[in-house]
Amino acid sequence: MDKIYHLLRKLSNRYASKWVVLLFDSCIIAFTFFIAYLIRFNFQIDFDFSMFLKQIPFVVFAGVISFLLVSSHKGVVRFTGFKDVVNIIIGVNILATILIISTFMSRKYNYNNVFDIPGSIIYIHLLLNIFFLIGAKFFIKSIYRSLITENEDQKKSIVLIYGAGDSGIITYNAIANDAKSDIDVFGFIDDNDRKVGKKINLLNVYHPTSITKHFIEKHHIDSVIISIQNINSNRLLQITSKLFALNLNVKIVPAVQTWIDGDLSIGQIKDIKIEDLLGREPINIDNPVLNDEYSNRVILVTGAAGSIGSELVRKLSVFNFKSLILVDNAESPLYDLQQELIRNGIKNVTPIIADIRNNVRLDAIFNLHKPEIVFHAAAYKHVPLMEQNPYEAVSVNVRGTKNVVYLSKKYGAKKFILISTDKAVNPTNVMGATKRIAEMLICCQQNSQSTTKFIITRFGNVLGSNGSVIPLFKKQIESGGPITVTHKDIIRYFMTIPEASLLVLEAAAMGLGHEIFVFDMGKPIKIYDLAMNMIALSGLKYPTDIDIKITGLRPGEKIFEELLIEGENTKPTYNEKIMIAKCKPVSIEMTENLIKELCLLGSNSQNIEIVSKIKAIVAEYNPNNSTYDVLN
Repeated sequence: MDKIYHLLRKLSNRYASKWVVLLFDSCIIAFTFFIAYLIRFNFQIDFDFSMFLKQIPFVVFAGVISFLLVSSHKGVVRFTGFKDVVNIIIGVNILATILIISTFMSRKYNYNNVFDIPGSIIYIHLLLNIFFLIGAKFFIKSIYRSLITENEDQKKSIVLIYGAGDSGIITYNAIANDAKSDIDVFGFIDDNDRKVGKKINLLNVYHPTSITKHFIEKHHIDSVIISIQNINSNRLLQITSKLFALNLNVKIVPAVQTWIDGDLSIGQIKDIKIEDLLGREPINIDNPVLNDEYSNRVILVTGAAGSIGSELVRKLSVFNFKSLILVDNAESPLYDLQQELIRNGIKNVTPIIADIRNNVRLDAIFNLHKPEIVFHAAAYKHVPLMEQNPYEAVSVNVRGTKNVVYLSKKYGAKKFILISTDKAVNPTNVMGATKRIAEMLICCQQNSQSTTKFIITRFGNVLGSNGSVIPLFKKQIESGGPITVTHKDIIRYFMTIPEASLLVLEAAAMGLGHEIFVFDMGKPIKIYDLAMNMIALSGLKYPTDIDIKITGLRPGEKIFEELLIEGENTKPTYNEKIMIAKCKPVSIEMTENLIKELCLLGSNSQNIEIVSKIKAIVAEYNPNNSTYDVLN
């Protein structure tokens, strides 16, 4: 018996020849033709049997012609699906049409009785062909699946599909059609009351409220596959949070645009990632204008080895630039970026170790390379560190920016793009206040005689950047916890590094000067919920495996961030996800004088003196929960 089983297993691993399939289908046609005669004559051989035998070759020949026309014999039987069923139905209808035409012609011209087949038999034959051909294909498919799965040790993963619409059904079919799949679909989940309680492919449709801990344990559910196309990301966050709370593994079906030749394969169903839970839709920019903007240009990027700077360089590397100048004072990261570009065959790239605070060194770089487009990404950005070191924050974020701005004007750069942050809006910390001063410095250039166009891009937290919350949480999870969250209600906007870089490139292309480009980042998400989701994504449980500790707000930290300052009225652009805000009017002469005074403060200056100068420039700066509160 084992030998027979192994022989069948061996045969099942081979694909049947298309001619064997055609022969098999032809045999079924001959068999159903005989059954059609029996049904027509009440299961008695009360008909001209010799004429029947003469008609069989003609019927089989007509069937072969029909199947060749629709190529149904080329389908792999073990993977029979909806399209194959449609093909078979079309084929047998062509066969019936050929038989009807031959019968009509035979009777009209009193031709050969071989081609004269009663109409009732033709229609009975048509229905039998549909039933037997489709049934035979699915029977062979089920035999194949049983041969593959029988006596295998792998445990089936029992899943629910969230979404009982078209995408959910396609997902079910992709799983059902994969003979080697280790997934067993138990049912569907849908919040549409008209679908709840009904069956799809004999599987129940459940309401989300029915999916309780008792339900999961009773039916041994392991995972849920979310299969909803164009799902609102806030809804996705709500769904996953509830599923994670039930200790379920959550997978997601990708957008239909990514399906291979329009068909979903089981391999494309992936574990949900943190990027999917940002509470906002990812942004993709495909603008042919960018080619014209960056082709044959000398481009300089400060902070080129940083999170945003390095991704900007990667995005720029696809364009046909004349020269790409990478400026950073971090030797090792800049070397790593250089090697990456070399491996990718990117030429005309010049990495330069330099500090933007060193104006003489920077002047020599600008004089040598004469950049046409300058992306200023160099900055100190860590809130707690800058709160303790305001002199350093001013030296890089203000004095360094001032150096790059004036050298861009001096050497006739076409465009200057500042990378700013939402923390510059109504700042409560030193870092945000210094970035706001950098913005004000840009706004002061509007009456300048220079031809340089000054542009500001402002966005929220960058997912996965150095020092951001995601890498911190990952390290805390890896070390066994706890995850530290400063406040249970703290919320933040998030975007990915590639999205941030695309925004900057788009802003540079569309910018005409003195604009602030603000990203529509959707709704902010709670950091506490983010921590809970990251624990679940790590396959751990809260609080038994990893706990969350509330540490209290850090000096200068806000509960929520903002993207616009009062007086910065926005207007839309041709990209619905990007808005333009005009610089808030400032007293240019007074602001420039105050910035000059701030930059003249030495390293021996007291922190409170430096911060008081910052507050004199940024009226909306209100130190919060820090030693500088006295300035309020």
